[in-house]
Amino acid sequence: MALLIILITCFVIIFATSQPCQAPDDFVAASSPGHIIIGGLFAIHEKMLSSEDYPRRPEIQKCVGFEISNFLQTLAMIHSIEMINNSTLLSGVKLGYEIYDTCTDVTVAMAAALRFLSKFNSSGEIMEFKCDYSSYTPRVKAVIGAGYSEITMAVSRMLNLQLIPQVSYESTAETLSDKIRFPSFLRTVPSDFYQTKAMAQLIQKSGWNWIGIITTDDDYGRLALNTFTIQAVANNVCIAFKEVLPAFLSDNTIEVRINQALEKIIAEAQVNVIVVFLSQFHVFNLFSKAIERNINKIWIASDNWSTATKITTIPNVKRIGKVVGFTFRRGNMSSFHSFLQNLHLFPSDNNKPLNEYAMLLAACADAKDSDLSQCISNYSQGTLAYKANKDIERNFSLRNDFLWDYTEPGFVHSIQLAVFALGYAIRDLCQARDCQNPNAFQPWELLHVLKNVTFMDGGSSFHFDAHGDMNTGYDVVLWKEIDGHMTITKMAQYDLKNDVFIVTDQETRNEFRNLKQIQSKCSKECLPGQMKKITKSQHICCYECANCPENHYSNQTDMDHCLLCNNETHWAPVRSTMCFEKEVEYLNWNDSLAILLLALSLLGIVFVLAIGIIFTRNLNTPVVKSSGGLTVCYVILFCHFLNFASTGFFIGEPQNFTCKTRQMLFGVSFTLCISCILMKSLKILLAFSFDPKLQKFLKCLYKPIPIIFTCTGIQVVICTLWLIFAAPAVEENVSLPRVIILECEEGSILAFGTMLGYIAILAFICFIFAFKGRKLPENYNEAKFITFGMLIYFIAWITFIPIYTTTFGKYLPAVEIIVILISNYGILCCTFFPKCYVILCKQETNTKSAFLKMIYSYSSHCASSLAVSHVSLDTTNSNVTTTSRSSGGKSAAWQKRKDFQAQVFACICRENATYVSNALPRKRTSSI
Repeated sequence: MALLIILITCFVIIFATSQPCQAPDDFVAASSPGHIIIGGLFAIHEKMLSSEDYPRRPEIQKCVGFEISNFLQTLAMIHSIEMINNSTLLSGVKLGYEIYDTCTDVTVAMAAALRFLSKFNSSGEIMEFKCDYSSYTPRVKAVIGAGYSEITMAVSRMLNLQLIPQVSYESTAETLSDKIRFPSFLRTVPSDFYQTKAMAQLIQKSGWNWIGIITTDDDYGRLALNTFTIQAVANNVCIAFKEVLPAFLSDNTIEVRINQALEKIIAEAQVNVIVVFLSQFHVFNLFSKAIERNINKIWIASDNWSTATKITTIPNVKRIGKVVGFTFRRGNMSSFHSFLQNLHLFPSDNNKPLNEYAMLLAACADAKDSDLSQCISNYSQGTLAYKANKDIERNFSLRNDFLWDYTEPGFVHSIQLAVFALGYAIRDLCQARDCQNPNAFQPWELLHVLKNVTFMDGGSSFHFDAHGDMNTGYDVVLWKEIDGHMTITKMAQYDLKNDVFIVTDQETRNEFRNLKQIQSKCSKECLPGQMKKITKSQHICCYECANCPENHYSNQTDMDHCLLCNNETHWAPVRSTMCFEKEVEYLNWNDSLAILLLALSLLGIVFVLAIGIIFTRNLNTPVVKSSGGLTVCYVILFCHFLNFASTGFFIGEPQNFTCKTRQMLFGVSFTLCISCILMKSLKILLAFSFDPKLQKFLKCLYKPIPIIFTCTGIQVVICTLWLIFAAPAVEENVSLPRVIILECEEGSILAFGTMLGYIAILAFICFIFAFKGRKLPENYNEAKFITFGMLIYFIAWITFIPIYTTTFGKYLPAVEIIVILISNYGILCCTFFPKCYVILCKQETNTKSAFLKMIYSYSSHCASSLAVSHVSLDTTNSNVTTTSRSSGGKSAAWQKRKDFQAQVFACICRENATYVSNALPRKRTSSI
């Protein structure tokens, strides 16, 4: 490059060539005069002939390896220029051309670029150095080419000096879209950005994620590799290996590097898809050796070689596997086909490639059609000597369709678009200028018009975008063997604008489906219900499959992670492919535990009704009378009935009404029940208490109706405030993994605790009063049974607290039901069952005489105990000496004790008057 910079910065550059390039004009491959000259760069030969590893003299070597496909591209340019000259597009203005053979070598191409930059009509082939080239008239007004990106970049940097428009028909390197670095470059094909994007999407849609890539060690190969790598990552495609081959066939190491690449392909057995960004020369050598090694893969072809007849005609090429390629959109080829049919009539003067082709065709006149390409290749390599056949017309007519078979429609169409774009731009520029004058406009003026030109071809509109690209799109092609010949068939179109593949027929869909059956993955596919677990490998495509955990699912193959179900409404088991809706659960009526608890509640109600009937039928018996009367018994029994009935509100689907009713009903009814029992305990204690101070206090305290209303009213206030400020409501408990528990949320734990705590306080007071009156007559002693009932209540509710706080799920209401039943049964049984037992089984004790006898015996016992205590106290406090008393004194003391017993008995009778009056029929009370 340093040498080139020095040459460019010189004031005068003079071509000095030696054999075989004797003079500058010898360097021109094909030319035609005209008012406006268009330059052309084509790799008509595949390499330069050199016997040394590297150049030792600055001379242009002879080119070898005639490339028929690139020769056809040269003909496409000539034909397109002739079409414009024969049309009315440029009236009176003829386009000429100067085409150079780059020999697929950057140095040769730059030599041609120097020729383009030389001053017009300069006999010395000089290029002047100027600070401003605005008025400088170079040899050509525009350049078409080159084909290969590596060559195009080098040439474009030189043409940028004079802003000579350069329109490429094949160079697709993404960096060429950079208008800062390549301001005068345009192209009639899309950037590799779109091609690599389409390739990555095709690979991803086919289910492949473990691929290899082979490219060349030049600007085109490296840029394509980088761009494709980015697109592959975006589509979750991993590259197992990257093989880079020397860019030029003249490199002596190319054979070794190709063998190394094939060894890598064989070693990576799981890689069945290989992306190839190579020139046709490289692919030809690669496939030839791959066939020898029986390598069968899927090859993703870039636009460079996807339709190359040179490769499709390789012997046994079908053994390499399937080839899926991207090629440029094709246009109307009928005119070019006619041109090839009459090529023998076209003047061959100043057209060295055409003359060379004619001589090669003549040398291979005896070759079969299938061997013609190989014969031409052998002769063009200089390995065989040949003698020209003078009958050129006969040779052309015998091989009439040979060139057509090698035509690549996408490239021909791109060249036509490049020439047409220049033609329309020149037309727009020449409307106010005399373009028969070579100095009518400068290349930089043409560049400005060319960037904004729009023209029609084949019914479609074409123009360059802001990056100088013409995004025509791609055709996706598949190589298929038909009748023993490899045929290129169109599978789909790739729409750049919408980023989609367009498949038009069912047969093509079947082809895509067949491709998907071939696996190219690092790891086995993870099934739905599994997710990928990345190992320590550097590639995300190498992984293990792990089952989705509970409440997670995956419904596609190879998912990166499992999706989380909506925990509030759905759940999923381990390795699930979908989420299931959670079942709504609550303590249902048909649940076995609910049925049992309901049965116990109904049994309790039956007991309440039975006790009510028994007490009603034995209304005037002493046992019923001593229970506080029928009214109090009915109130207590009704409270028990409500308590048993409240358990029904804990079962079934919770509603806001039932949530509020069940706690309020239980709280108020149970409080009323305890309040009534509290009054009974106070009444018993008052009736049988002999402590004067306690008697006085109990008499003041004993106000049955006000106390009952007050105690119950306080609970009503608590429940009312609860309902107003934090009422219980239905809540969906979604914390369980598989079910939704429909439950009553108490609203306020403080209010709930206050309600239960208040009942506990009343029960504790009741327990104290009953405990003090526990030593009453055997058959009429309610106090000790009340004491036992309160103990059952305390045990039940103390046990309830830890169980309730730790129980979870639909059976939580059952815990409270059980506690309500235990406490309710305990109090009911302890309060009424002993009396029912006496009424039903010991009727002899439920009489007036038995009752009086019991009272008398209990009172006598109490009076005797009090008298003994009183006499002992008097004896201890007296100053009389027992030894001085006589037997008469002892008699006096005994008489005194008897008198005190009588006084105590009378006191007992008076204090028990109320209790006795309730125990006996009213008409017989006076007999006591």
